[in-house]
Amino acid sequence: MIAETGLVALWLATALALLQLLLALGYWRHRIGGPAPARAIATAQGALTLVAFAALLGVFARTDLSVALVAQNSHSAKPMMYKIAGAWGNHEGSMLLWVTVLGLAGAALALLERRLDAAMTVATLAAQAALALGFFAFLLLASNPFARLNPAAVEGQGLNPLLQDPGLAFHPPTLYLGYVGLSVAFSLAVAALLTRQVGPLLARAMRPWVLGAWIFLTLGITAGSYWAYYELGWGGWWFWDPVENASLMPWLAATALLHSLNVLAARGGLRAWTMMLAVVAFSMSMLGTFLVRSGVLTSVHAFAVDPTRGAFILMLLVLYIGAALALFAARIGTVREGARFGLWSREGGLVANNLLLSVILGIVFVGTLYPLLAEAMTGEKLSVGPPYFNATAGPLALGLVALLLFAPLLRWRHDVRPKLSRIVPGALAALSALALTLLAPSMTLLPRIALALAGGLAIASLLPLARRKPWRTPLATWGMAIAHFGVAVSLAGMAIDSSFTIEKLAATAEGDTLAVGPWSVTFASLDPIAGPNWTALQARLDASRGDTRLILTPQARTFSDPPTQTNETAIATLWDGQLYTVLGNQNDDGRWQLRLWWKPFVTLIWLGGALIALGGLLALLGRLWRSWRQRSAGT
Repeated sequence: MIAETGLVALWLATALALLQLLLALGYWRHRIGGPAPARAIATAQGALTLVAFAALLGVFARTDLSVALVAQNSHSAKPMMYKIAGAWGNHEGSMLLWVTVLGLAGAALALLERRLDAAMTVATLAAQAALALGFFAFLLLASNPFARLNPAAVEGQGLNPLLQDPGLAFHPPTLYLGYVGLSVAFSLAVAALLTRQVGPLLARAMRPWVLGAWIFLTLGITAGSYWAYYELGWGGWWFWDPVENASLMPWLAATALLHSLNVLAARGGLRAWTMMLAVVAFSMSMLGTFLVRSGVLTSVHAFAVDPTRGAFILMLLVLYIGAALALFAARIGTVREGARFGLWSREGGLVANNLLLSVILGIVFVGTLYPLLAEAMTGEKLSVGPPYFNATAGPLALGLVALLLFAPLLRWRHDVRPKLSRIVPGALAALSALALTLLAPSMTLLPRIALALAGGLAIASLLPLARRKPWRTPLATWGMAIAHFGVAVSLAGMAIDSSFTIEKLAATAEGDTLAVGPWSVTFASLDPIAGPNWTALQARLDASRGDTRLILTPQARTFSDPPTQTNETAIATLWDGQLYTVLGNQNDDGRWQLRLWWKPFVTLIWLGGALIALGGLLALLGRLWRSWRQRSAGT
């Protein structure tokens, strides 16, 4: 009965979404209903989607093999953590997670947002219900997660071994919270255009949702990068995989939207920019859903291989985004121009920031979709990989970092007085580039510039805190400083890793010793071991550097359900980098392929990502605290 309960909850939630739309039509035409019933319906809809998702977790936890989705993606011998996480490690489950987050976002909007007037509230919740209705239809008509098997399966087929990792419990939910969180910004933008209320109040209402979504996207991308880094065993942290790009594109759009919202909230400017970016950000989220769920991509991240489902999602993408763009075109002429500002001002810097982010987004968009379009039109498979993205997006990204050296220090509206503080970061970056040219001539141009800019940005990011009392500095200012400092940290890690990583690949036998960077690594032994649902050959590697001694145990694993072989990395993390080891296949002569990397300061990449997310969290808490204080004071 658990599966039937979940299915009934989905149908009821669908009926409520339709009722929400009818209520909105009644309110706009005859002033029937209003915000109160709209809020109640949105809250009930969110509760029902949560019931449906809880039911899915229940059938996976019990390994109910009479449910087709469980039989196809689980196994009775799997550890409980992977049984639970496996609920969203497949197409239907991941889409139910999407719908659940969408419903909960609508419920949270109904319960928490009290700044909007009646018309704006009804329109926003109606737009959110329209989004939900399409995805409810997709689940119920094309991807029912609760379909039964008769008779029940004797045993499950198991989950893809690459997904049997703690990262699966964290990575997809955080990305989905980011993807679907942008739906609130989309709904608010649609409502603002419908009611002609584009202004600072809209920005203040939208900003916490965008900031929250951006934090989750940052965490999801950072965690996903590290997950692929240690799980796939190829030693890289970003490969410009199309599904990686599918998460990057909404993040780029959300970053630009977040900066536009700051201008709209503070100065009343960039109104058209903000509306367009709100539509684009959610468009990129839906595009990512289409790419991953449609079967058009072959990727470790992609779940679906059914073109019918892909066509359904594509239809939703065209319907929602086409309607939003048509509304934007029809109503943008009614949006009043915001406050004017000079080119050399903080607003001017934020416009330049948005332009660069938009161009980078366009480059990633074209590089991701062009091979798919070319294959559809010509039948030939093309590959667009790191060389294209690094050569095109790389210099623009460095230009964006250079902008961060001084733009946050400019005044609003117009700034004419030069300050020494704005010159120091750029001068430091130039001196660093000169020093790197002399001391590290082997570095290529882009990593050298990146490392120099990272040093300058680290200083520039802290300048807004200078001459301030820490306890009186707004949390939003702390958040901006820490997020920008995180960019510097992550950029430094990328530059150092790309320039100074040392790799060693060799065929080895027990007792052989290899040198990789400052490390001496001995292949000490090879032993069979068994896990909960796998067997493995585990190598013991004795590594030494000076007085430091380490033992690493990479494995070659074999899973029975489904039959799969994987290579499990062993990584030693030290203060100055990581020693990364992979046990490969056995050669015909009995020796084993062993792959070693010494990656100096590579952990700065993910530390920087965590700092960026922390900065966003502090800014969010600061905004929420300020908003609460203003409401409490009656202002």
